[in-house]
Amino acid sequence: MRKLERRANICLLLAATLFIGILIFTWRFVTKGQEWASFYGNRQIYTNGEINRGTIYDRNGVMLLNCTKDGLIYPSDPSLRRATVHVVGDPKGNIATGAINMWKPQLIGYDLLNGTYDTNKDGSKIKLTIDSKANLAAYNALGKRQGMVGVFNYKTGEIMAMVCTPAVDPKGTLPNSNSSEYFNTFISGSMTPGSTFKTITAAAAIDNVDDIDSFEYTCSGVTYVNGSPIRCTNGQAHGHVDFEMALAKSCNGAFGEITRKIGASNMKEYVKKVGLTNSLNISGIKTAKGKFNFPADDPIKLSWAGIGQADDLVNPASMMVYMGSIANGGKAVNPYLIGSSSFLKKVTGGDSLGKYLSEATADRLKSMMKNDVKVTYGESNFRGLDIYAKSGTAETGDGDPDAWFVGFIDDPKHPYAFVSWVRHGGTGFKVAGPVAYKTLIALVQNN
Repeated sequence: MRKLERRANICLLLAATLFIGILIFTWRFVTKGQEWASFYGNRQIYTNGEINRGTIYDRNGVMLLNCTKDGLIYPSDPSLRRATVHVVGDPKGNIATGAINMWKPQLIGYDLLNGTYDTNKDGSKIKLTIDSKANLAAYNALGKRQGMVGVFNYKTGEIMAMVCTPAVDPKGTLPNSNSSEYFNTFISGSMTPGSTFKTITAAAAIDNVDDIDSFEYTCSGVTYVNGSPIRCTNGQAHGHVDFEMALAKSCNGAFGEITRKIGASNMKEYVKKVGLTNSLNISGIKTAKGKFNFPADDPIKLSWAGIGQADDLVNPASMMVYMGSIANGGKAVNPYLIGSSSFLKKVTGGDSLGKYLSEATADRLKSMMKNDVKVTYGESNFRGLDIYAKSGTAETGDGDPDAWFVGFIDDPKHPYAFVSWVRHGGTGFKVAGPVAYKTLIALVQNN
């Protein structure tokens, strides 16, 4: 009897082990099946190491990549190939954030029921949110300089343009896998923001400094805090400025004092509140997180951190979303890249990220950014656009400063927020401003 009982227990144990094993396999099949199917050894979907099915288009139906058994077919225009390669990807998969890498299982037509079996063997069709003409305009505007442009619809979340330079030609001779030409600065970069960060400091001041409306400061070009100098760019003396003109003139001395009034704890709270320390999820692609240090016991470092220097590092995509929140009454919208596809019935993206700012604070900042354009940048330099902006000249310690230009346009038909950056470009609005303008004009004219 005991022998039978022992054998029964062993059988039950084996059955339980088998059942658990089936559950584990089923779970892994559901969650990992697409990775197994897209393994490079699968000759059904690869030819000479390249995907042989699936097509990628821009928002207007322009073909950006067609994967066939005869090879990858890119556009005939080499500039267009370079202008879109950081979105589409390269043949060897060195651009980690490219569509050909990120959505490979979907591109090849994988599903749980049929695997990679496809009756027409064409794979899936993906329509991206980007406008290839605007990407080309951005690429041409950047020229041979190292830089980046990002634009999105701050109402819907659609990324309209995403360009990084230098960029590899996917049909040309591909450089070594660690080349900077593969790096997507917009998604994976984190850079010193310079004076663009003053828009965050300004928001914190509006909400936390009771007498900010009566703020006054006299700038001589340099001020000393505990014996250490805080200089304005090129030592320029701005004279008497109030809060609004301190932003328009981008006065470092004034914003250093404002930062000290705000305090380290409030500054830490605000970079988190407006999403700069978080990673965005852009259609499954994770952006880099920003990093900041606001030391309460070091007023000089705290001042420079509020100015946008010191240890400040910001991700361009996160800065773009913050700009969109100012334009959108404080409401932030998550960006996305897939407009439609044969594998995704409902577009994912455009979800609310919550309220970055109160509507009153957003409206105040919006007014101040319009004043920046009127007083400093010149509305005549942005004809055809109702633009709101802030420039940045970021000192990085090697060579000329980096040029930044961030902001948005107030246009119900074209609600676009933007970020542009040029490595060692120098003065922000003079260098990065025209790059943003040419990209925005192309978008407005083509959409």
